[in-house]
Amino acid sequence: MAEAVEAVEMRAALQRLRAATGLPVAFGGLLHEVGRLRIAELNGAATGALRGLAISSGNGLGGKSIALSRPCAVTDYRVARQISHEYDAAVAAEGLRSVLAVPVVVRRTVRGVLYGALRSALPIGERTFDAAVAAARDVEQALVVRDEVRRLLSVTRDPEPGPGAWEEVRAAHSELRALAPRIVDADLRDELLTVCGRLAGATGSAGAPPRGMPVTLAPRELDVLGCVAAGSTNATAAELLGLRPETVKGYLRAAMRKLGAHTRLEAVVAARRAGLLP
Repeated sequence: MAEAVEAVEMRAALQRLRAATGLPVAFGGLLHEVGRLRIAELNGAATGALRGLAISSGNGLGGKSIALSRPCAVTDYRVARQISHEYDAAVAAEGLRSVLAVPVVVRRTVRGVLYGALRSALPIGERTFDAAVAAARDVEQALVVRDEVRRLLSVTRDPEPGPGAWEEVRAAHSELRALAPRIVDADLRDELLTVCGRLAGATGSAGAPPRGMPVTLAPRELDVLGCVAAGSTNATAAELLGLRPETVKGYLRAAMRKLGAHTRLEAVVAARRAGLLP
């Protein structure tokens, strides 16, 4: 699953990089062991020479970017003196000359590298650099979200024993609902929402009389209510969900109306009795 998610994020970033910079070739990959990257995704390449290439920290342009944790570029790769040349054969086979490498850095750790390249020896301008860095930042944010999803899923699968365990699971449910719209990979998003549904049904109706008619909330109404259940204010919920505070208020009012609730607390209690929240 993790590899599929990484592939989706990397492909999207490389497409954005090419569209924003006009560079004809983009490629990259994520580190799967410390200091070692494998080129997994190509966009605009004429050959498969770069695919699967293992890049070690300090070696070549990408390895230099990994070691320094900053963007690096050369105007003519084959004669550049500021890099080592372990990968010249693959670069030459693809016909690349001017190349830039931008690290993907999450919490001060390099997690991958995005490359952009020209087949002519021309300087890479500042605007191109900025666009490449922006594409790398997108991957960074996606990895941060994925890491948080993994952490929260582990909480829901193996909650710590103790009286506060279920409250921790409820908080995780709220955060997972908030993160779901930011997940690019459809399979991971579906898994996340399935877990949320399972959590909501686990104790949602325990000890409560069944309602006369089932209540259905729109996904965003449920997202907002989940944030409210975790103690978020409208402003905090808006920040978590990427919405305007006024929009959050609108979703909350709609949810309260459907649940027959007059206060935020009543809405949360009603949603739990209906099996909509854990």
